[in-house]
Amino acid sequence: MLRTLPLLVFAALLSGCKAVVLSPSGDIAIQQRDLIYISVALMLIVIIPVMILTVVFAWRYRASNKDATYSPEWDHSTKIELVVWSIPLLIIIALGAITWVSTHKLDPYRPLDRIAADRPVPADAQPLVVEVVALDWKWLFLYPEYGIATVNELAAPVDRPITFHMTSSSVMNSFYIPALAGQVYTMAGMQTKLHAVINEPGTYKGFSANYSGAGFSGMHFQFHGMDDAGFGQWVERVRQSSDELSRTTYLQLEAPSEREPVRYYGSVANGLYDAILNRCVEPNRMCMRDIMTIDKQGGLGLPGTINLAKLDAATRARLGLESVRERIYVSAICTVNDPAFTSLDTMNASL
Repeated sequence: MLRTLPLLVFAALLSGCKAVVLSPSGDIAIQQRDLIYISVALMLIVIIPVMILTVVFAWRYRASNKDATYSPEWDHSTKIELVVWSIPLLIIIALGAITWVSTHKLDPYRPLDRIAADRPVPADAQPLVVEVVALDWKWLFLYPEYGIATVNELAAPVDRPITFHMTSSSVMNSFYIPALAGQVYTMAGMQTKLHAVINEPGTYKGFSANYSGAGFSGMHFQFHGMDDAGFGQWVERVRQSSDELSRTTYLQLEAPSEREPVRYYGSVANGLYDAILNRCVEPNRMCMRDIMTIDKQGGLGLPGTINLAKLDAATRARLGLESVRERIYVSAICTVNDPAFTSLDTMNASL
């Protein structure tokens, strides 16, 4: 009784667990789950017979069984060799074929061709675009179609394709909603994509699946799958927020913080996600795409080594960025088309 009691307690604790990876609510995650089932079934073709034969051989050739054939000089059997080599080879071929097909079919960059096993994507369906930014240690979601943004809360209509554009503000992170699709990494200065769809209404857990520092354990968010009416109401609720996600607000939000509450932003600065992606949220900072263009054309030469800038102390204090790590960066260059920033003082004043 004392030995079985811990097992009963352990079983009771596990009874409250939900294996969401094996019981997902999105078509992409369902297809990925089916791959797990198929792979396990193929491997069990070898594992189960080996486990059974291990017991059979131990019993049949035990020392007390005098009827068992004893062949000390035996060293080869063509039949056994065929079985031992052919079955694993066939399994490897099957797994290789499945992996090849599924790798292309479930490529996160590949637009969806169906929203469920028996339902193709409607010809007039427009994907919901969500721009995702992994911050330290929170998630920022921007909805360019609606001009809103949220922190640590995501929502989408049921059966509508979703296109995620993802990047990071600093270190690499991993965007993961087990009920929706597999994890995809986010990296600073780079954009990754994920196409997915949620098929059942509900509230699902999302989190970072890649360790990213002290606040990693609290980097969670809620994903709401809603019907069209419910999603429309959610959008209107976010729009009613008086907070604006301006570039200054983003710089303040970007500062590392842990276990941030849900926040709504009723409006978003134009081009903010593109500026985050190109590492140029500060107006006087040269965008990464411009740096790469200049480098492609031969670089700035010696002037490029001194074309550096930073926000001065007065500007940092005015923006509430005293606690944010000071950055030195390549400053923007005024052009014929964009002559506004003619000096660093002008740039700082414009902030």
